[in-house]
Amino acid sequence: MANSAGSKKRARQAVKRNKHNSQIRAKVRTFIKKVAYALADGNKKDAQGGFAKMQKEIDQAVSKGLMNKNQAARKKSRLNAQIKAL
Repeated sequence: MANSAGSKKRARQAVKRNKHNSQIRAKVRTFIKKVAYALADGNKKDAQGGFAKMQKEIDQAVSKGLMNKNQAARKKSRLNAQIKAL
């Protein structure tokens, strides 16, 4: 347990930051799922629309350091390839 004032503050900040980061990660996962479901339904129009929104969310997560840039590029590339294959 934190003893000094500085370490207590750091513990509070870590809890707050963890909550914020997990919300952003959950939002990214939701957008990815929306595109995946549109692909599963064979709905190219919805998949393309969702992909544009998903791409923005993923790029923001990368800029905040919540997602590795290579992981983001891989997810975007694979989903885009599936959309093109429809």
